[in-house]
Amino acid sequence: MTIRLSHECNGDLPCSILCDFDGTISPEDTTDTLLARFALPGWETLEQQWLAGEIGSEECMSGQIALLDMTRDALDNCLSGIPIDPAFKYFVALAQRFSVPLTIVSDGLDYAIQRILDHHGLGHLPIIANHLEQYSERRWKLSFPWRDDHCRHASGVCKCAVAQTTKGRVLMVGDGRSDFCVSQQADHVLARGDLIEECRRQGITHTVFHHFSDAIPSLERLLHTPAREPDPTSFNPLMPWKTHD
Repeated sequence: MTIRLSHECNGDLPCSILCDFDGTISPEDTTDTLLARFALPGWETLEQQWLAGEIGSEECMSGQIALLDMTRDALDNCLSGIPIDPAFKYFVALAQRFSVPLTIVSDGLDYAIQRILDHHGLGHLPIIANHLEQYSERRWKLSFPWRDDHCRHASGVCKCAVAQTTKGRVLMVGDGRSDFCVSQQADHVLARGDLIEECRRQGITHTVFHHFSDAIPSLERLLHTPAREPDPTSFNPLMPWKTHD
């Protein structure tokens, strides 16, 4: 028997959606776009050290943002051209219709995410991300209000810590490395990109999507399927949904 998410399930909240931004809502990695356009030499070396596991994302991004050389106008002009998945607004509307909270949880840049969402009429969504600060006309730095000293990957935003403080069941939507760890804690994962293979490798309950036009019917199916009494012979409380590839 399959136990699925229901908007009538017990608890203060039926579930909460935690959604990645770069590579998920936006097809581009916003930070990489800014670095490629505005960074002084050296950011690629930091990127390679992070990919090799030599440094965490907090150290990597802090060093990379320190290399950005741009005015705020130049930043805003660049951000205005970064697209998002056009169906994401309908995904948000569906979540709102069922009173399911949706929070953007990203190891990216809060200012950039806010600016892009504002441009697409979605600026009301709550954002958890690293804090971008301007300290001179052309120079920038990061602070990390969502860091966690116990984060296994030394990330600027520990998505696992965010998930642990979220009420109700957690539906994680993501695509890449910053979502690998938290996907093991979520009740269900909507996965695209590299996260698909990670979920398969780890046996994580997930649904594959490639665009939010795919994710909308998956979310609707999860929200409409009533919760049932578990079959004691087959129910695994840690994996309440079956995988839909």
